Parts: sequence; structure tokens; C-alpha cells
Amino acid sequence: MKQAFFASTAFALLLTACVTKPETTSGIKPPVAEKVADTLTGNRIDNYYWMRLSDEQKNADQKDEQTQKVINYLNAENDYLKASMKQTEALQEKLYNEIVGRIKQTDESVPYKDNGYWYYTRYEEGKEYPIYCRKKGTLEATEEVLLNVNELAKGHDYYSIAGLSVSEDNNLLAYAEDSVSRRRYTIYIKDLRTGKLVEEPVPNTEGEVTWANDNKTYFYTRKDSVTLRSRWVIRHKIGTPYKTDPVVSEETDETFYTGIYKTKSKKFLIIWAGSTLTNYYQVLDANTPEGKFKEFSPRERGLEYSIDHFGDKFYVVTNLDAQNFRLMETPVTHTAKANWKEKIAHRKDTLLQGIEIFKDYLVLSERANANTLMRVIDQRSGKKHYLDFGEAAYTTYPSINIDFDTELLRYGYTSLATPNSTYDYNMRTQERTLLKQQEVVGGYNPADFITERQWATADDGTLIPMSIVYKKGIQKNSNNPTLLYGYGSYGSSMSPTFSSTRLSLLNRGFVYAIAHIRGGQEMGRQWYEDGKMFKKKNTFTDFIDCAEYLIDEKYTTPQHLFASGGSAGGLLMGAVVNMRPDLFKGVIAAVPFVDVVTTMLDESIPLTTGEFDEWGNPKNPESYMYMLEYSPYDQVKPQAYPNMLVTTGFHDSQVQYWEPAKWVAKLRELKTDNNTLLLRTNMETGHGGTTGRFKVYRETAQEYAFLLDLAGIKD
Repeated sequence: MKQAFFASTAFALLLTACVTKPETTSGIKPPVAEKVADTLTGNRIDNYYWMRLSDEQKNADQKDEQTQKVINYLNAENDYLKASMKQTEALQEKLYNEIVGRIKQTDESVPYKDNGYWYYTRYEEGKEYPIYCRKKGTLEATEEVLLNVNELAKGHDYYSIAGLSVSEDNNLLAYAEDSVSRRRYTIYIKDLRTGKLVEEPVPNTEGEVTWANDNKTYFYTRKDSVTLRSRWVIRHKIGTPYKTDPVVSEETDETFYTGIYKTKSKKFLIIWAGSTLTNYYQVLDANTPEGKFKEFSPRERGLEYSIDHFGDKFYVVTNLDAQNFRLMETPVTHTAKANWKEKIAHRKDTLLQGIEIFKDYLVLSERANANTLMRVIDQRSGKKHYLDFGEAAYTTYPSINIDFDTELLRYGYTSLATPNSTYDYNMRTQERTLLKQQEVVGGYNPADFITERQWATADDGTLIPMSIVYKKGIQKNSNNPTLLYGYGSYGSSMSPTFSSTRLSLLNRGFVYAIAHIRGGQEMGRQWYEDGKMFKKKNTFTDFIDCAEYLIDEKYTTPQHLFASGGSAGGLLMGAVVNMRPDLFKGVIAAVPFVDVVTTMLDESIPLTTGEFDEWGNPKNPESYMYMLEYSPYDQVKPQAYPNMLVTTGFHDSQVQYWEPAKWVAKLRELKTDNNTLLLRTNMETGHGGTTGRFKVYRETAQEYAFLLDLAGIKD
């Protein structure tokens, strides 16, 4: 069957333009990319730089020769993947059906009340997209459909809605759509009284709309059309052409992004600007949208903070003399840093992530020992208490809390074994009410699974936390297929959360583990500092140490151990397989950031300039050499590599498709093994992959089939 497939005339013609087809031991012929030597900065030779296309080339109706050459290569890789995984097609179909079969198709979110209406989202059986609704006054009122995304998405291979925002008089709905997957959203305004769109749509925006209190003015953020950086905050008045909209703020520093929001009190409009290490704000009374925004405090490199308003003061969560952040307050009339007064002190062992403000209560979101915490403070009595969750590894977070004058905190809770749950918590009586828990169709019992928090020891003695889940009855006898996941960048913490999809692995005997490696903030701000810039290699060695722990503790062996990570976690995968390919049977690298040096040298690529404080600026010789030492693409060498599945999206704006495509081509050229190496390019999507409630699981089923096939699990 496989040989017959590759004998097809169409496939042979597809390859002719750019690839040859050497035999492998299986008889399947993988694409081999043409080598065209380009000399890059530092006298690096890149044989696959030709794969890079501009947006204009990708989107042109008539494809030029270079564009067609690249598309042919990517299509050849997709065909090779399909042929290589043909023996798993039945398994893929079974996985897809069981994954989708666990989803409650007719479902509805927990309603929340805002400005006299109850808002909620619901899904209908067989439909891919949500339906946004509201009811006036009570939940018994007639339903009003704000947007049926299923209707809007018709005719689109990719469709995403963002930024739903209703004016204060409840009459106008702003929303934004992206049908290309390039994160360039077009804003629409719908009159909810007539159901009709009003005005011409506004293109090339970040997708978020913030209404002023006059019900006729809104603000949005326009993107730089080349770098896609959010650069301009724009004011628009209903009834005027968007092309005449005035710019109220431009962020000229190319390392910063900007945007705008309204405070929970609805009293102030806040323009924000931020880079990796610095925040800056401007403030305006939301009742006077044509007024001039006032600087909150002068911009200061290294000063990070967030602000929210209550009464006659602003609350400020800041790292000012506080690595793990502390809470300050300042009068509305005097907001500069010199006026900030401490309300809650810094703690060395606990990271303050954010606050939720109520009339009589303050809720702190904290993080310590790799878990999220929630602390409630009675602002009248000063009494404090933590919510108790009773599991070793879990995730909790404030949900939608719009009302100030309430004793009820709405929060979410989940763990590797506990489905996503929404609670109302009475901050006075400390009673909690479960409003909804994610239903797993077909039945699910959390007691059938064991969750653990384990600690691996790094070479420098640092303890690295891991969250682990597996089905009861599994023995630590080294025979368990195990999937180790990691990220470790940008201070993003990988919290342990439930996945009904993951049950397809757990029910087949897999152990699943999250390595909370340095580069996130699971253990506080220092955890991030110790995994970035000139300490970035800690991220990779921590992951390796976690893998070795799982082997040493007899969860698994290298013959049964798999790894996965996406985006910056894909960089992690690339670095790890260069450093310790012997540890893993197979690896999935999703939208991987692997061509670190070349990308960070090119300031025209989206995200580059804003990330110099994360990775370093390779124009600095010391940064260049350090990045070069771990950049996965640059460090590919003649050695045996694990079985690998690499994924990307042709329209990805965050990690351009050519990074994984080049990486796979170079791996094919240099690797010394006969292991499987596959590249999947979704030609319709970008960084986030496929849209739709069910379509996405086709790709998940393929990834799981890749793992299960390697693990020798055929059903």
C-alpha cells in the first residue's frame, strides 16, 4: 500500500520542483529539501534560508516561482507524514471519536451578571463554534443571541472571534474577527436593537475594544503591519470614518507593546505599555473620552506594576523593591511612584500575581511551591484567610467578578484529576457552592487516578517540581509509557489542569508529567530570572533532570519516555534532543521556536524586538555566542535523534513556519538514525492551530497516534 501510494503521478510531480527522495529502511521516501547556501551573520551557513516567504508572497493570488517551491516542499512533507502514519489511520479515527465523545456537545457556561444583563456562552450539538447570549434582568427572561459564531464562520477554513464588548447603554456590541490566523483582527459594531452591523469595519487591530462611558466612543489598538506589534491606541466615534480616527497614544519604543482597558469601577480608561521588564500607564476619566490622558508615573526601566481603581485610590501591584511583588496604594489625585504607600508587604517565598477588588474584601492571587493560592482579606477587620483545596497539585484562579458590592467570590478550580469547576465562595461565611463542573460524557471518576507532586534535583542542587498523574493500579516498574511536558519561558507557569483529551493516554497506561522548570514562575520570580538570558540553559538541564528522575524512580525508561512542548516549549524540545537524544523514544515539538539566533537578529519579524530582555540581543557579541550555544537549529549535528513529530502553521505570526521547516530539513540532512521524522504544516492556520470545537482534535488524535504507535499500543 505504501509503495503504491508513492508511485502516484501527482505525488511524483509535487516533489519534482524542490526535493529528492532517498530510500529509507521502511521503503517510504521522505522529502529532502534542496540546499542553497546563504551566509548569515557570524559567517553561519544556512542551506535552507530559501524557505522564508513574505506575507505578500504567501497571500498573493498568483504565486511566484519561489513561493510555489516552498509550498510544494511543505505539501510534500504533509504527504510524507500521511503516508508514514497510514498504518495508524484507524487508531486516529478511534482516538478522535473517543475524544469528541467525551465532550458534552450541548453545553452552557455559568452565567454572570453585568449592567442588568446575564451573559453566557452556549454550544449546540454538532456545532464547532460558540453562541454568545444574554438575558435581561433574570435568567427566566427571553434569550437574546449576540453572536452565533457558527453562522459567521461559514466559508472560512479558519475563524476566530475576539474582543466582545458591549457599550454601557447595552445597545452596541463590538467584536473582532480573524479569518487568516495572523492575529490581525477586524473590528465590527453590531446594533443589538436592530441586529444590524453599523459603520464600516476597522482592519488591522489587536482585536480588543474599550468603550468610553458616553456610549458613542470606543478605543482600539492598531498594529504595525510589518512587525504586528500593537503600536497605536486610537479613538473612534460612532458615525465617523475610521480613517480619520485620531491617535491618542503611539508607542515608539520597538521593545514595547501597548493597549487600553477600563477599570473594574468603570471610572477610568487606562492606556498601558509594556515590555519584558517595564510597565507604563496613562489614565483618563472614562466620562471624558476626548480629554488628554495623564501619565500615571514616569517610565522607569525595570519597574513592573499593574493598576486598578477603587474609591479614591489606585491599587498598585509592583516589583518596586520587591522581587516577588507587593501591594501599594496611592491617591487618585497623586499617582506618581513617590506617593505609593505599602499595603501588603513583599514575601520572599510567595509571588503576588494579582488582586481582585470588592467593596469590603480584597482577594490576592499568589503562587508558592508550584501551586496557585487565593488569600481573602476583610478590609474592615483586617482578618485574612486562605482557601483550602485539599490536593497536592492543583490550579485555582479568580473567575468573572464584576460586582463590587458582594460577599461572593467566583473562582475556578482544577487539577490533573479534577475537571474544571466553577465555584461561588462566600468570603464572610467561608462557604463554597459548586456552580458547575465540566462533565465528561461517558462517565469519569477522579478517584480512579492518582496525582502527585514530585521533586527532581538539578545539578546545582535546585529542587525542580513536577506534577504527575496516572491511573490507579499502575506500578512503578519502569515499563510505563510516560509523556513529559515542559515550557519554561517568559515567566509563564505551567499549572496542572484537567484534560478530558488526555484520558486517551492515561486510560491506555500512560503516565503524564509536567516539569515545572526554571523560566516559569512556579516557584516565584527568581524561578523566572534563573531561566532566561544568560541562565537560559537551566531550562533545558532542568527538563533533562526531570526526565532522569522519572527513569531513576522507575516510572519509565528511555525506551518508553516521550516529551512534548510547544512554541518556546518547542525550543525546549529542540535543545533537549540536541543535548540528550538518548533519553527519549519520541518527541512532539509544536510550532517550535528553534532558529533563535537568526530570528532574534531580524527585527522585522513579529515579536523580535519585544523579546531582547527574554533571550538577549544577538547584536551583543556575548549574547550572540550564548544563544548560538543552545539554538536548536544551529546545534543540529550528526548523531542519532529520537522519533519526532514537528508541527507548524503556514500563517503563524509568532513562530514563522520556516523555523520548524528548516529544522526538519537540517535534521534530515545530518541525523544518523533511521527513526521517524515528520513535519505537519497546517496550510490554513497560524500559531494557535485549527479553530472549531471539534476540528482541532483531528490533529490531537494524530499526535496521540504517533505516541501510541511508538509505544507499541495499537488500539
